[in-house]
Amino acid sequence: MASPTTHFIVVHIFTILVATSNAWRPKFSSILVFGDSTVDPGNNNFLETLFKGNHSPYGRDFPGHRPTGRFSNGKLVTDFIASLLQIKEFVPPYLDPNLSDLELLTGVSFASGGSGIDDLTTISSGVVPVSKQIEYFREYVERIKRIVGKEESQKVLGRALVIISAGTNDFSFNFYDVPTRKYEFDISEYQDFLQNRFQIFIKELYSLGCRKVAVVGLPPIGCIPLQITTKLKNLKDRKCVEQENIDSELYNKKLERLLLHAQAMLPGSRVVYVDVYNPLINLINQPEKYGFEVTKRGCCGSGIFEAGPLCNELTPACEEASKYVFWDSVHPSEAAYKYIAKYVEEEVLPKFVNNNSDSSELYL
Repeated sequence: MASPTTHFIVVHIFTILVATSNAWRPKFSSILVFGDSTVDPGNNNFLETLFKGNHSPYGRDFPGHRPTGRFSNGKLVTDFIASLLQIKEFVPPYLDPNLSDLELLTGVSFASGGSGIDDLTTISSGVVPVSKQIEYFREYVERIKRIVGKEESQKVLGRALVIISAGTNDFSFNFYDVPTRKYEFDISEYQDFLQNRFQIFIKELYSLGCRKVAVVGLPPIGCIPLQITTKLKNLKDRKCVEQENIDSELYNKKLERLLLHAQAMLPGSRVVYVDVYNPLINLINQPEKYGFEVTKRGCCGSGIFEAGPLCNELTPACEEASKYVFWDSVHPSEAAYKYIAKYVEEEVLPKFVNNNSDSSELYL
């Protein structure tokens, strides 16, 4: 039988280990999300648009097995992150008229499926462009001021984790599949056009009180099943579109440099690049290593073109979505999102810890 002294030492060591393992985690007051369908938990449910995920089989693996408007079979990366940081279990859509004060204070998503940085991306779809999302955010800031007062609201905003995920639709809708912007820009010029708008957006967030911003880069666009479908010459020859992936990598390198510059220009800010390209390409190139089997088509229907309204109650879906990198022809599966969230936990969130921060900024 262990002596009382031994028991005390064991408990003390365990306490130190727990504290050490959690010490890297910055303590965020809330989570605020902007962008497209990869981070839209259901804002499109409240819009006059065809692009919705509020019907089966979407949400079949979400708690309660119900469609919520998320373009996934289950949770999004932002849900996993909010839960990991012990902020809330799920990030709700800002446009939900029934949000409580607590839901507002702990964070919401302004993202809209089909959205983009370029206003042209959403001109005919009825969804919310990123430029409109900042207007909703201004409204949000006034709402939380009324809830907790001006001084406290600034503290909440200053300690909020802001996540922005947008850009894929701009290239898919405006450059590759419907080449509207190709008449104005070459690929490098269009990348710069989008990133200039991105920089303005980040400055606007900063002016409203946000200080901790995570910006998601492009995925390997050429490996999105729908992009493969639109470019393939042979139905049996499904392979990633190499040039679109090269473009994505170039964009991401530019974005990473831009964010370092933005942080240097915004005193007291932490602006962090989030790489999703490499985590996703790892799943696609080495699926068996991570427990996946299917990488070039989605789980819903044939997996080669079904998404949004085309992935519906009449569309058969695979039995095990966890074996698929993509849920439909555009969006990753919950299993892929979970893997990306783990990557964010290990490689991105630690970057928000300031070595000079006092202990009040950390989970101890």
